[in-house]
Amino acid sequence: PGDRQAVNGLAQHLPALQVVVPMLVAPLVILLRPRGLAWAACTAASMLAFAIAIQLVLGVLNGGPATYLMGSWPAPYGIELRVDALSALLLLVITGASVMALVGGRSSLDAQIESSRQPYFYAAWLLAVAGLSGIAVTADAFNIFVFMEISSLASYVLIAGGPDRRALPSVFKYLIMGTIGATFYLIGIGLIYMMTGTLNLADMELRIHEVGDQRPILAAAGFITVGLALKAAIFPLHVWLPNAYTYAPHMVTAFLAACSTKVSLYVLLRFDFFVFQENLAGHAFQFAVYLMPLAILGILVGSAVAMFEKNIKRLLAFSSVAQIGYMMLGASLVTVTGLTAGIVHIFNHALAKGALFLAVASFAMVAAGLRLDDLKGIGRRMPWTFGAFVVAGLSLIGIPGTAGFVSKWYLISAAMEFGAAGLPLVAVILVSSLMAVVYVWRIVEAAWFGGDADTPLPAVSVSPVLVAVAWLAALVNVYFGLVPELPLSLSGIAATELLDHLP
Repeated sequence: PGDRQAVNGLAQHLPALQVVVPMLVAPLVILLRPRGLAWAACTAASMLAFAIAIQLVLGVLNGGPATYLMGSWPAPYGIELRVDALSALLLLVITGASVMALVGGRSSLDAQIESSRQPYFYAAWLLAVAGLSGIAVTADAFNIFVFMEISSLASYVLIAGGPDRRALPSVFKYLIMGTIGATFYLIGIGLIYMMTGTLNLADMELRIHEVGDQRPILAAAGFITVGLALKAAIFPLHVWLPNAYTYAPHMVTAFLAACSTKVSLYVLLRFDFFVFQENLAGHAFQFAVYLMPLAILGILVGSAVAMFEKNIKRLLAFSSVAQIGYMMLGASLVTVTGLTAGIVHIFNHALAKGALFLAVASFAMVAAGLRLDDLKGIGRRMPWTFGAFVVAGLSLIGIPGTAGFVSKWYLISAAMEFGAAGLPLVAVILVSSLMAVVYVWRIVEAAWFGGDADTPLPAVSVSPVLVAVAWLAALVNVYFGLVPELPLSLSGIAATELLDHLP
């Protein structure tokens, strides 16, 4: 009984530990000078954070949302942490992406990050994990801003930490755009606080209806929505994303591509559905009218640019712009099926894009560059790595049997609920999937059929751990394509919770 009580006592602190563990280990990592120790500590902290996320997911599925009061001060007077289905899914993505990138990417990171700078780099990595996790667990609007800044500042360090000096202007553009987005968000929060006197999201929802028709609240909705759209790289506010992904160290790209923009999407959904939808007249319609055209343009333009891009990382970055469009398209339908599709695609896209960038990191250790011309024949030289890339690419396209198919099927189902009016959306989804076939095939063509196909190329050896992790990530795409109950359950619960706040 004593052991059980101790376990239960620890379990109630898991929402706080999700942030505290990486944040406390980060300054300790700086002190670890012997080669490899900083990586080991960072990886161990990420694994512990991943284990905590799994426990929180199981707790949400079995017992509903978990709440935690910092310092035992009741909300709204104190700071509340809250983990529901949507935030639990996001925590799984953040911590899982961190573990995959760190475990598989040690050789890549050793090659790109000078050993003397590695402790600082890994400390920034853990701060990014802590910041992103903090955004997911906090129920306080100002704390979201604080954690947003922690994760953003750490991300700037991570992107600029590699050997490619072109990352510096990319980071500067990211910094400017990210700062504008965060400032817009903060202005919106300030206006709401001025009108309601609260920062707790649940309390804000209760109080805002009394002043929902006042201009400061309408202005706040605009500032918050545009600011978060900037942070989430929603088209056409995506201009910082392609270069940031392209010139960052390869493992940083694999980590951030899987979770960074999704966190801002999470905040956007939480604010719009929890705070604004119920309290602003006609907001559901305005939300759809604002987001749906941007989502469609993002899907089509992002896919079209990817079809002609010659650098593989930029190609996949523009693909991410299109995939963010899918997520927003599902949300803009404002239905259970649509929201489920958008939320589950957050999970499925993280699986596919993480696996793709892990494979790209393997290519980069052998190829002279990452342009398609540099990758000619690399598939024949690295068949195992290339196989993992193809499987993840099929998931990105949405081939049946992969995770990507599940979210696209739900998106099409959500569009069909509107009858004939939904057919144009179905056409957009199908056309963009064909465009994905084109840009994935361009990589396959260069990597497998490029060069002289009759001339056998010498095989090359890269880190077997990196290849194994890339294959693990690829097979997870297949597993969740065949057994999608976990992400679908969480996404369905999250969609229902979001729509429960509609008037």
